[in-house]
Amino acid sequence: MNKYLNRNCAGMPRRDFLQIGLGAMMGLGFADVLRCRAATALANGKSSPDQVNCILIWLDGGPTHYESFDPKPDAPKEIRGEFKPISTSVPGIQFCEIVPNLAKVAHKMTVIRSIHHKDPNHGGGNHYMMTGAPTPVPVGCGASVTFHPSFGSVVSWKRGIHGGLPAYMSTPDMTRSGGPNFLGAEHAPFVIGGYPNSKNFKVRDVVLPNDISEGRAKSRERLRESLDHLTRIREKAAEDPAVGFDSFYQQGIDLVTSPKAQAAFDISHEPEKTRDAYGRNDFGQRLLLCRRLVEVGVSFVTCQYGGWDHHEKLFSALKDTHMPKFDQGVAALINDLDERGLLDSTLVIALGEFGRTPKVNEKGGRDHWPHAMSVLMAGAGTPRGAVIGATDVKGYYASENVHSPEDFASTLYTKMGIDPHQVLHSTSGRPVQLVNGGNPIKQLFA
Repeated sequence: MNKYLNRNCAGMPRRDFLQIGLGAMMGLGFADVLRCRAATALANGKSSPDQVNCILIWLDGGPTHYESFDPKPDAPKEIRGEFKPISTSVPGIQFCEIVPNLAKVAHKMTVIRSIHHKDPNHGGGNHYMMTGAPTPVPVGCGASVTFHPSFGSVVSWKRGIHGGLPAYMSTPDMTRSGGPNFLGAEHAPFVIGGYPNSKNFKVRDVVLPNDISEGRAKSRERLRESLDHLTRIREKAAEDPAVGFDSFYQQGIDLVTSPKAQAAFDISHEPEKTRDAYGRNDFGQRLLLCRRLVEVGVSFVTCQYGGWDHHEKLFSALKDTHMPKFDQGVAALINDLDERGLLDSTLVIALGEFGRTPKVNEKGGRDHWPHAMSVLMAGAGTPRGAVIGATDVKGYYASENVHSPEDFASTLYTKMGIDPHQVLHSTSGRPVQLVNGGNPIKQLFA
């Protein structure tokens, strides 16, 4: 197994707009939201709003909410676990003691403690939280089902390629439900594999083949022959030569001929201090690469960090390996984006497919629990230093300001300027609502 799987805003003064908050006006339509964003940009001296890009950190397996952002110190020991809560940079908000760096940047982010659904399976939960749609179920023998495209693929479909860089990238591989489905192969993520913490890290398919770089491929035929040897193109052709080959071929040309792409992938140009801040491990360096990608305009980057399915030995695994990397890397990412002036235009999200069971099992682990989960969000107009919603006193169920995956999806799309209520069409012409129901979580726009 892959180890990473383990209201009217025209003329509104800026001060009034900020005091009212976009969240207070979420009863308006999507077009009104866009007008409000444009008015805010104008008040800030900009001709148009900045494009919002997204870094989605996928914690595959389902991270525990207790041992991260929703500790329950007053619950019995078999529920509260082995760790203690600590104060954060926001008075009154506590996190678990094993995320001390994120506790220090709590004033720059928001935690949603009240998203829930009813699918306890990895596949179903993954699909729901990566697309905003529950896994389709056949209603009869031979019935066809339509799987939803992922967030990144929808963003790619809406925005397309700019400056030689695909709109959607994923590292170190594509998440289980991270594909385009009926949107087409050209909206699959460009996958960045390898080990970015190694000295000789290179991203495949962004380096010119020798005969092109040396000017020997003069004709169109020779050019195509050379590019055909790029690993990504070969693999896609092998999977299905009739589907998506030309799209991947064109992406190959765009990537290897783009100076912007060449520069974005080379994290060796980063100062040693910056690389150290993220953590000298593959997860930390992948997050640094994600920052470099959104910095040059990549719209959506998924960074997968797996192994969160802790059915046993939860506390040692979190303390010794998983949480130190996550805590250091994500806190560094938020700080780095903020210091560079990029946090206002970059949406950072960290989540998995569900939370974990309230009671610690006999193996010292927690099992699947979709009824309560915590989601970290920062940037792109997300309030700083907030907690949205709550679970009950023992953390069993989301109990205040409860939100669905559809609400989460509507929020993500709205922040990226995409109408969540538009209708797509499958390859057979069947209408598919991008988000079926759900509303943006208004507190995330305040």
